[in-house]
Amino acid sequence: MRRVPPPVRDGRAGSFPRGVGDGRIRPLPSVVIARTPGVSDRTQAERLRGVRLFLERGQLPEAAEDEFYHADLIGLAVELGTGERIGVVAAVQDFGAGALLEVRHERGSTLLPFTRAVVPRVDLAARRLVVTPPPGLLPAERAGSEG
Repeated sequence: MRRVPPPVRDGRAGSFPRGVGDGRIRPLPSVVIARTPGVSDRTQAERLRGVRLFLERGQLPEAAEDEFYHADLIGLAVELGTGERIGVVAAVQDFGAGALLEVRHERGSTLLPFTRAVVPRVDLAARRLVVTPPPGLLPAERAGSEG
């Protein structure tokens, strides 16, 4: 299964981008604890609960081979192996059982598992990915063209 690393952590233990806070970072299973300027005690830190933190792209580590950041996948053209364009990646969802690509097309949207079997090729340079969807996942008018 392809891994889509979260925006801060790339899946390798202790591998976090530089420049977050003052360098004192402690990863936990569902959160990252970081020391940041202007926050000196727990009460101040509690006021930041739920606040989204963003990093400049240059602060993120390079994704390993066959790893992709969500932002890199969103907006890619989605094509069948024949080259027929079927839509665009609108979002990447993960509800715990693996990443899903939300593909927006003229009939609405379809969720495709982000696995090698369903998405055998991701070409970031060409801004496209090739899909081999299981039968029944694409709108009915596309079913005969999957060939």
